Amino acid sequence: MTLSTLYWEMIATGVLLLVLLILRASIIGLIRRFSHTEQIIDRRAQLITKLINYLILGCALVGVFMIWGVDVRNLGVIISSVFAVIGVAFFAQWSILSNITSGIIMFFTFPYKVGDRIMIHDKDYDYVGIIEDIKTFHIVIMNDSGQRITYPNSLLLQKGVSILIQNNEVKEDADLEHN
Repeated sequence: MTLSTLYWEMIATGVLLLVLLILRASIIGLIRRFSHTEQIIDRRAQLITKLINYLILGCALVGVFMIWGVDVRNLGVIISSVFAVIGVAFFAQWSILSNITSGIIMFFTFPYKVGDRIMIHDKDYDYVGIIEDIKTFHIVIMNDSGQRITYPNSLLLQKGVSILIQNNEVKEDADLEHN
């Protein structure tokens, strides 16, 4: 390896990292703006930000490996083996992946917010209550009798849900009562 080759690899690595940092900052800025516009709680935005950080870290590693000439054929075998083992483990726990994916979908398209009173139309039992929290794997609902119900995100996207009272309507009603 010559000094000029080493020099260009270092410059390419620096440029790659700079581009990925700018991309990361842009995407996280868009996510924050979206979460403030849609009034999404900060914890949900932090979850998506964490996933973006992992994705960019993976891209950075692959890019650095390619720049520095790591033999990706051998690396590919190792990575595919690791993903195969992880895939088998996750296949046994498909609901985990399904709930995480549903959580990401709900971040961008979920019409319900913390504080909304909803009814989940399940064939066995209709769940009615106020949304206390929306987490990575499930939603937390407080029903009228004070029970805390956790309902999986993947099932929530599959069921019919009625919004009985939206959070902003509750605030408006509360403001009217005080006047």
